Amino acid sequence: MKTLVEQLASNFEAFAKDAQAQVENGNKAAGARARKASLEIEKLLKQFRKESIAAGK
Repeated sequence: MKTLVEQLASNFEAFAKDAQAQVENGNKAAGARARKASLEIEKLLKQFRKESIAAGK
């Protein structure tokens, strides 16, 4: 689960960086990268939820 949390943190940093570039500079490519990162974050959060529930039992 530790590696999962590290992956989430890494992906969130990439998302924040690209989303900021899109908002501030209008960088369309950064927007596409941010959207891709958001999908990966969503998958990892679902996996985290499953593992967290399993660990709590």
